[in-house]
Amino acid sequence: MTVVVTRDVAPRFRGFLASCMLEIGPGVYTAPRMNAGVRERVWAVMQEWYSELGGGSILMTWTDSQAVGGQQIAVLGAPSYEMFNRDGIFLAMKRTLTSVE
Repeated sequence: MTVVVTRDVAPRFRGFLASCMLEIGPGVYTAPRMNAGVRERVWAVMQEWYSELGGGSILMTWTDSQAVGGQQIAVLGAPSYEMFNRDGIFLAMKRTLTSVE
């Protein structure tokens, strides 16, 4: 299963993803049987467009039995959380702003 989540991206991204994946919610796309070649091409297009347009964030995750927790994660943009590996599983830590006086 491949899942892509977009946040505050140009309409071009959403149109492209909707042409090759099912949009199950606003900015959330899934493909149950996307092979590695197609997934890599989709990600390459997203990287190219993101370098040109910027803005927002894009997260892609897919099943990978050799990876931590059985899944891989790729991110473009600045998510509001940080992903890290802890004892063989992915954890997400919310970033917080601190003020210095």
